[in-house]
Amino acid sequence: MNTKTLVPLAAALAMTAGILAGCQATTSSPPATPADSASAAATTTSVLPVASNPISNTSTAPGLSIASAAVEDLVDPATGKAMDDRLQVTLANSTSTPLTNVEIYYQMTDVTTQQSEGYYMALDGVTIPAKGETTVYFDNGTEPGHFPENTFSLYRTSTNQVDFIIQASAAGVQVATGTASKGAGTGEQPD
Repeated sequence: MNTKTLVPLAAALAMTAGILAGCQATTSSPPATPADSASAAATTTSVLPVASNPISNTSTAPGLSIASAAVEDLVDPATGKAMDDRLQVTLANSTSTPLTNVEIYYQMTDVTTQQSEGYYMALDGVTIPAKGETTVYFDNGTEPGHFPENTFSLYRTSTNQVDFIIQASAAGVQVATGTASKGAGTGEQPD
């Protein structure tokens, strides 16, 4: 090979290595810890799917439930006004103590193609009050209770029905499960 061929080849390899290194850094990072997710939620604009559900809570004590979960036709619980589509989950605590170390895993499945994606998030800064509820949103918002989402997910890109299975976990109580569904059509729909 001559020098004219080697220079573009070396540049292409260097660029590919840089891209792959960036991908490895993004996908091999451990799940966020309670200390660093609050700042990450404010600066992260998307998340990547995970290969499996990392929630390892084996508690059998009751106390946590998913009071509601929805991804379309949403109403702001504080104002009663319509909201743009996003994953909205209301977590309920039936115990006499606040619940902490809250984490969520949700899997979305395109019912037509059966393609599926799973997402995990440590909900840093979220405490579910004793005998109370907390609503969290996956919409890339920066306010408290708002967390990153993948804007290129099946939810946002599929025109088919997309079903969600949601698991929520908190320290000392068993995992709660809920469901939600997006009807056929495109992702974000202004209400």
